[in-house]
Order: sequence, then structure tokens, then C-alpha cells
Amino acid sequence: MTTTPYLSSMVACLNKATEDGYTKNFKVTDRGLTEDEDSDKVYAPEQVHIINFYRFEGTSDPSDNSILYVIETADHEKGTLIDAYGTYADEKINKFITEVEDIRKKAKA
Repeated sequence: MTTTPYLSSMVACLNKATEDGYTKNFKVTDRGLTEDEDSDKVYAPEQVHIINFYRFEGTSDPSDNSILYVIETADHEKGTLIDAYGTYADEKINKFITEVEDIRKKAKA
């Protein structure tokens, strides 16, 4: 099995996503997905496409488990969303992501 070096850490994946044009730092609020809580641009789950996602496990601490979502919106905004997973996952993010219908996982190169 071949591994791709740039997929080995959260920082490396974020850097690669940024290089690929995914520069927005999305968050989930009560209104939906947005870059800024005061923004008029808010996306519903059906307006979001998860292009790829990566899970990272902490080597010694379960609270270090995280997931990085690479996202494109219906109006072609590109960015990322980060959450913990497992016990420490954000309920709002989890609910939003489960409502997104277009989730793709790209195979490793």
C-alpha cells in the first residue's frame, strides 16, 4: 500500500487543501454553514458538497481525534471545516454533516 506523505498530518492536509484553493475556514452555527457568524452567506446542507475528508487519531490522547472536511458550496466557495470525532464531536457539526447528501471520499493516491 502506498501512502501519500502530505496526508500524514492535519497541518499537512490543511496546507494541501489551501494550495488547492480551499481557503475559507467554515464553521457551523445555528443558521447553517458559514465562514463568519455575522455573515449573510449561510449554507444549508443541500448547498454543501464534501469533496473529501480525513480523520486523524491522537497517538496518546483520545481527545486528539479530529476530522477535516474539504468543502465546496453551491456557489463555488471553497474551504475546510474541522471537528473532533467520537466523544468530543461538536453536536451541531455532526448534525449538519449527517444532513449533507453529497459526501465523497477520494481514494488515496
